[in-house]
Amino acid sequence: MLNRLDDMLSFHTQALRVRDQRQQVLASNIANADTPNYKARDLDFKSALQGALKGAPVAGGTTLATTTAGHLAGKPGLGADAGLLYRTPAQGSVDGNTVDMDAERAAFADNAIHYEFNLTRISQQIKGMLAVIQG
Repeated sequence: MLNRLDDMLSFHTQALRVRDQRQQVLASNIANADTPNYKARDLDFKSALQGALKGAPVAGGTTLATTTAGHLAGKPGLGADAGLLYRTPAQGSVDGNTVDMDAERAAFADNAIHYEFNLTRISQQIKGMLAVIQG
């Protein structure tokens, strides 16, 4: 029974994790819009989600080393070069920065809307399960 409940929520949970990682990358691009030679990065959502559904760390993330038996295992996150792609600039700049603020803002807003959708779906699924349990 619990496996069925977990499977039901698994897709949207994994999608939220990947969306969160992508939001962080896009925010980093926006924050570095004026940094000379900064190269805009992005993450391929489709392939990252497929990897996450197969059990791979989100965005090829790093794992933490545990040196003592009392250490807790950490959750994978973005490493320095964790499966991120460079974004191809629409127009070059003199300082070598490839961040296009219009494209970044649009991608950030699109990702935020999809993130909100996944939250709403999880909420609806939980409310549906509670309605069934309560009769």
